[in-house]
Amino acid sequence: MLTLKDCIDFSDLSEDEICAIAEYEHIPLISALEEGECLVHSKGGCRQIATMIQKQVHICERAGNATHARHLQSVHDKFVAQHDAGRAAM
Repeated sequence: MLTLKDCIDFSDLSEDEICAIAEYEHIPLISALEEGECLVHSKGGCRQIATMIQKQVHICERAGNATHARHLQSVHDKFVAQHDAGRAAM
């Protein structure tokens, strides 16, 4: 039987990236993992993931949660660097 950790380890996304998708979409982690894995392998999908994470950064900033916003910005920046989604995410 596979655990959530096993699924994350087999994916092309980090746990933080999956958590950011789940937070933005308001869905369970396993659903976010499935959505993210589909997106990361589709045309324009990396741009969509980068945009989701960036929008969640802005949501956290507006809510006054600067610490979490900084963490998500770091997640975004690492994702963009790894998946070359930078220009489209801006």
